[in-house]
Amino acid sequence: LFTFVRIRLLPYDICAISEVFWSLVCTDCPADGRTWLPFSLNCYHFVHGEENVAKSYSIQDAKDMCRGYDLLTVKSAEESDFIVKYSPSVWKGKMSIWLGMYYDSDEDVFKWHDDNSVLRYSNWEDGGSDETDLALLDTCVVLHSDTGKWENVSCMEEPENGVVCKTKGSPLLSALVVISVVLILVVSAVIWFFHQRRNPGSSILNLIEYHPPFRSPSSDQACLVDAEEIEVVP
Repeated sequence: LFTFVRIRLLPYDICAISEVFWSLVCTDCPADGRTWLPFSLNCYHFVHGEENVAKSYSIQDAKDMCRGYDLLTVKSAEESDFIVKYSPSVWKGKMSIWLGMYYDSDEDVFKWHDDNSVLRYSNWEDGGSDETDLALLDTCVVLHSDTGKWENVSCMEEPENGVVCKTKGSPLLSALVVISVVLILVVSAVIWFFHQRRNPGSSILNLIEYHPPFRSPSSDQACLVDAEEIEVVP
């Protein structure tokens, strides 16, 4: 028979379970015939020509290429590193990539096109975004694929640049699985909390113990039983 004994879960046990769970949540990218790469719950499509030769587009053509999706936005150093490291496997040589960014003249700041948010991460070349002779309303921004640095360029006069489309991915795990795992984590946390109140300072994870329904006596026990039976006989 199985006997359930006290299960002692520590905070780091719960954190470890959480890390395993979130590592299983992968990203499902669009199935539209194009090659999409998942990274950090987003999907990226690097537009290129034959034999991985860089194919360039004007800013308007770039928007048309990504119609239904967004031009590349880079909102963290990790995302920038991903673009820089992957670009050489797609394009031969260096490439400047259009960023989905615009200048908001009302607030005097640059914003991302996808959600109209202000920049919380930036990677401007020396001088920053303010050092430009361009009219701000005609200012677009490109990312250099070899360094990850950003540069102000003219939207109208700039020669064509590379294109990376971006969209949010969808978690592969179903909502039911997610809810089930979350419930398990919550129940585990509650068990640990009440156990800690009854047994403060405990740090051992007790596993389930197995007790067989029948157990043969040892040789010493068998000899003792035989001796007792002999003494009872008249």
